[in-house]
Amino acid sequence: MLTPVHALEALPRSIFLAGPTPRDPSTPSWRPEALRLLGELGFDGAVYVPESRDWLPHNEYEGQIHWEWEALNLATAVAFWVPRDLVSMPGFTTNVEFGLLIQSGKLVLGFPQGAPKMKYLARLAERHGASVHHSLAETLQAAVERCRQPFRA
Repeated sequence: MLTPVHALEALPRSIFLAGPTPRDPSTPSWRPEALRLLGELGFDGAVYVPESRDWLPHNEYEGQIHWEWEALNLATAVAFWVPRDLVSMPGFTTNVEFGLLIQSGKLVLGFPQGAPKMKYLARLAERHGASVHHSLAETLQAAVERCRQPFRA
């Protein structure tokens, strides 16, 4: 369906759910909870979820990274939730994505208190004016608020 968006009209809003993805079936994804919370917050834009609809791993590495790059570029806000566990969800790719996007002005950062190896990302977020939160709900609220901000030239 064609949906024209003309000059000075509101742009479609979207949130990318960035952060570590479980690599084994015994570690649950945090993203279903994020989708539930976004629904409770009344967010009605697109949500880019970098996991398969069935939440199962796949072997489409090249397609996955290209999809993520495109979705990260399109997103109005990028909500980084980093429940880092150095064994089950180390988040190494998350660190790289965060560093690449920190100057975009569309990031919010969240991580549980005590999550390992998060001091540097928090300092980088503060330096670049990205908000830092310690619950998934607060992180998503900040992303929704970021989506409500008017277009910045």
